[in-house]
Parts: sequence; structure tokens; C-alpha cells
Amino acid sequence: MSNILSAFIGVHRRLLPLSALALLLAGCGGAKKEEAEVEAPTPVQVESVRKGPIDHVVTADAVLYPVNQANVTAKISSPVKRVLVNRGDHVKAGQLLIELESADLAATANESKSLYDQAESALQTVTGATTVEDKGRAQSDLQAAQQVLEAAKKVYDSRVALQSQGALAQRQVDDAKVTLVQAQNVYDTAKRHLDTLNGVGQREQIRAAQANVDATKAHYENSTVQLSYGKITSPISGIVSDRPVYPGEMPASGTPLLSIVDISSVVARANVPVKEASVIQVGRPATITSPGGDDIAGKVIVVSPAVNPNTTTVEVWVEAPNPEGMLKPGGTVRVAIKAETLQDVTLVSSSAILNSDEGGQIVMVVTPDNVAHEKKIRVGIRQGINVEIVSGVNEGDKVVTVGGLGLDDNAKVIVKEAPPEEDDDDK
Repeated sequence: MSNILSAFIGVHRRLLPLSALALLLAGCGGAKKEEAEVEAPTPVQVESVRKGPIDHVVTADAVLYPVNQANVTAKISSPVKRVLVNRGDHVKAGQLLIELESADLAATANESKSLYDQAESALQTVTGATTVEDKGRAQSDLQAAQQVLEAAKKVYDSRVALQSQGALAQRQVDDAKVTLVQAQNVYDTAKRHLDTLNGVGQREQIRAAQANVDATKAHYENSTVQLSYGKITSPISGIVSDRPVYPGEMPASGTPLLSIVDISSVVARANVPVKEASVIQVGRPATITSPGGDDIAGKVIVVSPAVNPNTTTVEVWVEAPNPEGMLKPGGTVRVAIKAETLQDVTLVSSSAILNSDEGGQIVMVVTPDNVAHEKKIRVGIRQGINVEIVSGVNEGDKVVTVGGLGLDDNAKVIVKEAPPEEDDDDK
């Protein structure tokens, strides 16, 4: 019995080291398997760093305004007689909108017209019939005076000759001289009268009559203008946005009777940071995105020369057509302004850019030996999926676009082809 027990113990002593060895070998095999799984290459997709153009697009929120608007006010104080339009009506420039009570103004205009007509008639009289008659009469008087003067001179000369011969008394010569002097005075007076009619006197009469015509004409035109103020017309074409008055009311001076907006085009006013606004110029193309997602092409029409000190921004205006009135003034939209186009810059897709744990941004560059290397980069302009790389990579480098998240530096990778995009017909 003791021999059997000793043999059993010996057998187990030989078996124990073999079991421990088997367990050790099994543990080593599992470690090699885990190491093999860790070192398995990670599948990634890559793209080449390329050179190309990129648009510097400045985006900002903006508020819409009409391209033109007008608050219509009355120039005279008078009750409203009738209103010919309502809110929402489309009106054209020059269209009659409101009539005011203006019977008193019409009467004043008629009176002024009558005075003006009288003044014109008086001017015609001064420059026409009366002046011609006076001038003719003065010419006749002058001719008669001249004849009397010539006759008196002949008589005087004759008597002087006779008196020198002793055939006539001196008293008769003196009488002839008195008659000659009187005839000369009458002639001089007639000549001065005719000269007056031909000179200053006539001009002054005509000037006075013309001044009266001008004064009455100005008064008539003023009363006509005052009467026209009773009919209020639209200064622009557009839509009536507000109509606060009704017939019979007496609007206060300066109070708008109507508000009209022209929304055939709209202006989006955006506040843009100073740095980005410095590259925006008037005339650059832009896009307005409506709340519904529709894009409307426009252009920059104003870049403010001043900076808002409260927001340190510059106001930029983008104008776009709005023929169907889809964009409403007062609404908020998004504007995208193509400030400039840079040529021959280094570009990668935005999916290749990762955030570094140490701060900043990186890409994973795959070398020909299929090893991914972490590269710190500095980015510039972004446009859609394209991003400008200022430094960190070179043209032709292969950067990871899919599978880079969580990829360690110097990790082994295997490059996979991107799956083909499905056509719309296959979906």
C-alpha cells in the first residue's frame, strides 16, 4: 500500500512543472496576439495638398431696408377732403394720393389771375396806343412851332434890312424880335416834350407797367402753387406702408399723411469687423440669404468710412433686386460678401483639419511608408470645404481626411480609396 502511494506522489511531482509550463506558454501566446492587434494598421482616406484659388468671403448678419422710402407730408394746414389709397396699395411717382380742402386757395388764385390780366393790359396800353398818340401829337406840335419860328425869323430879317435902309422904324424891328423870341421858346418847348417822350419818360412808363405785370404774375404763380399743395402726389413709386389719416381730420404740421416704401430692391445693412471690412470695396459681388434659405445675388454699394466706436465695426450695405417682394424690410438675413480672390494658395479640405490637445490645429500627413505624422498648421481663409493653409504642409503632401480623429503620431495606417458617390438615379 505504501509503495502505491509513493508512486502516485512521484507522478504528480512530474506533472506539476508541465502544467505550469503550459499555463506560461498560454499567457505568452495571448500577449503576442494583443501586441499583433495593437500594431495593426489603421485604415484611413487621404487627399493631396493642392494649390489653387480661394475666395475671401466675409459673412455677417444684416437687417433689410427698402432701397427708397418717403414720408408724405402736407405743405399747407387744411382738413383732409379724401384719401385715394390704402395701406398695401402699389402707387407710381406723381400719382394723386390725398386731396385737401382748398376752396379758399382756389378763390385767391382766381383773384390773382384777374389782377395779372389787368396788369398785362395796362402794359400793352403804355407800350401801344397811348404812347404812339402822345408821340404823334408832340411831333405835330414841334413841326408847327418850327414853321412859326421860321416865319418869325424871316419877318425879323426883313425888318432889319428895311430899317438899315431907313425905310422902317426901329419900333417895328423890336416887335419882330419879340415875336421871334417867343416863337423860339415855343419851338424849344415842343422839342423838349418830344425828346421826353422818345427818351426817359417813355422808358419809365414802360418800366413801371412791366414791374406791375411782374408783381401780379408772381402773386398769381404763388397762389397757384398754394392751390396745388391741396393735391398731394406720390414722390416715388412703391407700396403704401402706412396711412394714419382719414377724411375730415386736420393733420398737425409736419405729420406724415402716408408712408411709401420702394422694395423693388432691398439693402441689407451689416456690421462687419474692421479687419474684414478693410478688404471690402464698393461693387464687390455678394449674396443675401433669406430666412427661407433662398440666395439672392447682389453687390456692395456702401462701405462706411467711419468705425462704430461702440461695436468697433464698419457698416456695409449690400443691395439686391427684390422684384417679387420676397424680402421684407425689417427682417434679418445673412450676407456673404466676396471681398477678394486669392490665387495659387495652399488648400486642403476642412475634414483634414483637427484640433490639437496642446492647442492650435494639426493635420496627419501620411508618408510613403504608410506612417501618419502629426503636423502643426496655421490656417487662413475658409470657403466651403476648402481651407487655406498658411504654413505646416506643402503641395503634394498626403493628409488624412477620414480616420484621423484619435490617430496617434507615427501610427501605421493603410490607405483606403473613398467609396464612389451614388448618383441620384441610383438612390
